[in-house]
Amino acid sequence: MSDSQENSNKGFLGFIERVGNGLPHPVIIFILLSLALIVISEFAARFGAPVEYFSAAEGEMVTIEAVSLMTGEGIAHIFNSAVGNFTGFAPLGTVLVAMLGVGIAEWSGLINSTLKKLLGNVPTGLLTATVVFAGIISNIASDAGYVVVIPLGAIIFAGAGRHPIAGLAAAFAGVSAGFSANLIFGPTDALLVGITNEALLSGGIEYDVAVTANWYFMIVSTFVLTIVGAIVTEKIVEPRLGEYTGSYKPNNEPITAEENRGMRNALIALLVFLGIMAYLMVPENAVLRSINETTGEMTLDNFLSNGLLFMILLLFAVPGYFYGRTTGKIETSHDLVQGMSESMASMGGYLVLAFFAAQFINYFSFTNLGLILSVNGANFLESIGFVGLPLILAFILVTAFLNLFIGSASAKWAIMAPIFAPMLYEVNIAPEMTLMAYRIADSSTNIISPLMSYFAMILVFAKRYDEESGLGTIISTMLSYSIAFLITWSLLLVLWYFTGLPLGPGAEIIL
Repeated sequence: MSDSQENSNKGFLGFIERVGNGLPHPVIIFILLSLALIVISEFAARFGAPVEYFSAAEGEMVTIEAVSLMTGEGIAHIFNSAVGNFTGFAPLGTVLVAMLGVGIAEWSGLINSTLKKLLGNVPTGLLTATVVFAGIISNIASDAGYVVVIPLGAIIFAGAGRHPIAGLAAAFAGVSAGFSANLIFGPTDALLVGITNEALLSGGIEYDVAVTANWYFMIVSTFVLTIVGAIVTEKIVEPRLGEYTGSYKPNNEPITAEENRGMRNALIALLVFLGIMAYLMVPENAVLRSINETTGEMTLDNFLSNGLLFMILLLFAVPGYFYGRTTGKIETSHDLVQGMSESMASMGGYLVLAFFAAQFINYFSFTNLGLILSVNGANFLESIGFVGLPLILAFILVTAFLNLFIGSASAKWAIMAPIFAPMLYEVNIAPEMTLMAYRIADSSTNIISPLMSYFAMILVFAKRYDEESGLGTIISTMLSYSIAFLITWSLLLVLWYFTGLPLGPGAEIIL
């Protein structure tokens, strides 16, 4: 065993990795978890007490009970929903559609040549921070960062002679753990603010939280988390991973004149494509704009939710095609399809894993066990009698734990907001502060939860570079980021609390 391998097996993180990788294949783990959930749901339905919570969406108290999967209805659900669970699994279409375009750009050689060009101009000391930063700001494009930035992070590190899984981890930390940091606000802000306002109104509080409620704090968080993510990568993650000895070898041959011409033509094609997209998006009555039923304005909301991924496919496929045509890699339509086919072939393992992961996640939702856990967690916080800053910190810790079981930010907040937004308002904590505390907790533990929708995809990407990597490898690698982000982000919020700085335009901390 090499020194680097011995080092990676030491300590608490080494223990987590050994235990995790000692488990069966992730597919078998999801099967076993699903079977366990079926049994647990029966016990919860028989012996568990119903729980009540105020639903902001319905404007009334809602009672929920655990639903057993061992009844006739439950067994029918298992069989009847299996195909729909798989085809409706949110990351499935997202990943496969985006990988068609990425596959063309990668197979043609464009990504490798472009990265060699970029790596020659990016200072070595800024490479890690650049990957983390790109991951953080990518969340403005919803889930696009998962299928674009994360695999590119691995490729960038491999091209620089560094461990590709360290690059994958740095990008994953930025995209997922840093989900609520950004330089601008986006659709997620509007969604969570809307839930907050409904929750306040349901509690008889007339208070309007703006979409820009956390903007200033988010901007500062972007740079703080970039620095923290870079430090964790270089001081903890890379030393544990050691020297990369896997089979993936980037093409490090010097860039030829033909490749330079290919990149020039690819750039021209990219600019033309972006110009066309701008014409379709920017004008007030542009084709890709639609009427927002709430505001009556022409917005890009529908396109950002449904059409953006097809744009990303073309964003990679168009310049990839022109690069391949120039270098001779793509001569016929058969070559073009081969690039896409090889990309899809590499996703075979993901398809198998996604099927069983989709079943488990659906069972968790169908049985109401996630909802019951969230309501009980919220009731616990309400009962401990904390006020002020201690309550906020306790709220962050409990929410971070609950996030391991319910990945959807909006679903959890729809349950917790009617309790905590009015409750903290009554002790003079502004709803903007409550919302930011929730978002910190909701983001930080995404990367260590197997219930997170894209976790299966991360496993598959990791196996591209290290076939022995497994659940333990991912969780032990990402745990350092999760802890570091949670602590640093919480301390930043504490600093904001004591200084009294506004979280956003007109968004105070204390009422």
